[in-house]
Amino acid sequence: MARSFAPPPFPESFGHPPIKPAGETPAGVEASFHVQGKGLESQGYFTQMSKDLPIDVPPEAPKEDGRPKWDNKFQYILSCIGFAVGLGNVWRFPYLCQIHGGGAFLIPYFIALIFEGIPLLHLELALGQCLRKGSISAWRAISPYLGGVGVGSWMVSVLVSLYYNTVLTWVMWYFVNSFQDPLPWSVCPLNENRTGLNEECYESTAVNYFWYRKTLNITPDIAESGTLQWWLVLCLAACWAIVYLCTIRGIETTGKLNVLKNPRVWLDAATQIFFSLSLAFGGLIAFSSYNPPKNDCEKDAVTVAIVNSLTSLYASIPVFSVLGFKATTGYWDCLDRNIISIINEFDLPEQSIMRQNYTDWITFLNSSYPEKIAGLRLKSCDLQEFLDQSVSGSGLAFIVFTQAIILMPGSQAWAILFFIMLFSLGLSSMFGNIEGVFTPLLELQIISKSIPKELLSGIICLVSFLIALCFTLSSGSYWIDIFDRYAGSLPLLVIAFFEVIGVVYVYKIKRFSEDVKWMTGRKLNLYWQITWRFISPLLLVIVFVAFVTLQIQKPPTYTAWNPKHEDFPVKEEKAYPPWVQAICVLLAVLPCIFVPLVALFQLVKRMWRSKDPSFLPPEVFSCQEVNRNFSHPKK
Repeated sequence: MARSFAPPPFPESFGHPPIKPAGETPAGVEASFHVQGKGLESQGYFTQMSKDLPIDVPPEAPKEDGRPKWDNKFQYILSCIGFAVGLGNVWRFPYLCQIHGGGAFLIPYFIALIFEGIPLLHLELALGQCLRKGSISAWRAISPYLGGVGVGSWMVSVLVSLYYNTVLTWVMWYFVNSFQDPLPWSVCPLNENRTGLNEECYESTAVNYFWYRKTLNITPDIAESGTLQWWLVLCLAACWAIVYLCTIRGIETTGKLNVLKNPRVWLDAATQIFFSLSLAFGGLIAFSSYNPPKNDCEKDAVTVAIVNSLTSLYASIPVFSVLGFKATTGYWDCLDRNIISIINEFDLPEQSIMRQNYTDWITFLNSSYPEKIAGLRLKSCDLQEFLDQSVSGSGLAFIVFTQAIILMPGSQAWAILFFIMLFSLGLSSMFGNIEGVFTPLLELQIISKSIPKELLSGIICLVSFLIALCFTLSSGSYWIDIFDRYAGSLPLLVIAFFEVIGVVYVYKIKRFSEDVKWMTGRKLNLYWQITWRFISPLLLVIVFVAFVTLQIQKPPTYTAWNPKHEDFPVKEEKAYPPWVQAICVLLAVLPCIFVPLVALFQLVKRMWRSKDPSFLPPEVFSCQEVNRNFSHPKK
């Protein structure tokens, strides 16, 4: 795809494009010059006031605006779907279905999808396509006071990108080890004396040992940082190199219904829809800004949302199959261990106790030799308990699935395919995150135009790699959980709320409706009007309040892998130290604080400049004016 690297034809800080006079000014067009109190003569720009210019007036001289463009619509849709569909569709959605009653969870899920997810997705796609700017410039164009919304979403993209690529680092490490025969997580290694199996591995499982010790080399406490793990450092460098190569030129290369009474179910459904669609990151605004002005963004939003949800539902099928398989094998393994203990204790013939008659033998021995049976400390084997053991996130991918893979015929091939799939899902989401970081930096013009975009991409990836080295420490997985829980959750709710408020009540819903009609060729129906005006903002407030309330009610804790814990291999639950709690608060507040700070800065700036008699406050223009003199060539 060809991409022009010409400098932007107008200063981004103005919020709307300048139009140079060509001959006589058309009737009904008024010139305004309000840039920093300087006149038209000194700036050479003037703007057209939307209230005086009819919408049906054709542009006199359509031009190329030098902005990158998608090769075709299919490329754009796939990029949006790739950004939205990520690892959470595989290891978060099935987990929520499992712990919240299975099919009953789909009721609040689809309600949140209809009244929260799709409206916000349409709003972001329409906004980016309308103003044809990245997140920061788009919100500055709507109002200088909303510039902090764009800065906040940019900050979230930066924080999420730092730790998200580390997850791909783990996937790459497992992918590399998938070529070994047997798989390294299928057997326990010998101890140092080579007289038996490694104690930590024997007391847990080979899968757990490979994940916690051979991959993470995890510390028993978050306060113990440990050292950099060289194998993770190498994989992290490789992952950032891949991201750089793929983004070097921007888009050129890239029935238990009672459970519904529990407010936690509705909160999880709303947040899953919200985060799964990658709303408020700024990446979707950046992607849609490369569209031609006349594009059906409403259809795009519905398509992306439906494909995203269908992917989650489809991914649940193999996930639940694997969970059922793991529960069954775990139940059988529990029975076999108990049977061996009983046979050895009572010196019974082999195969005298089988899985089929285990219950009868236990009943007989309990009544005949209760003290001996109690002394064996047999494990309680209940298939339903194994089925109810829920797991999500990295535990699902690197423990549950890997344990199932080693029991499959041709396990190496299945492992390779599985980790290729995970890497593809994560990499496509990384493209959107990096685009949300890269595009605003280009538009703000804070970096010299003489710096090639390839060099800028390299600098961003290199700096991100150096910062992300902290996640390759022995305590790195604890910090990834913190970043995921606080940097990638609460700030997005705040940013999305101000996005809706900014469009509906600052830019005005009537003006935005006219813009969407101009872009799509049809008037917005009542569904979009009601959800944008009332339902979506209300849902965001409810989710925000519920989220904060739940966080306050229970102090933040984490689970540590500690071989010295008395209940090992059960993970030890610990409270975060005060200094870690302070970092948690900082991660949650940092992106949000830009919203009031930028608004306050603009207010003070306006009050100071209002003393200048030549100062005229900037006006809000619709996207017809932004795109009137620029058009894409027809393909």
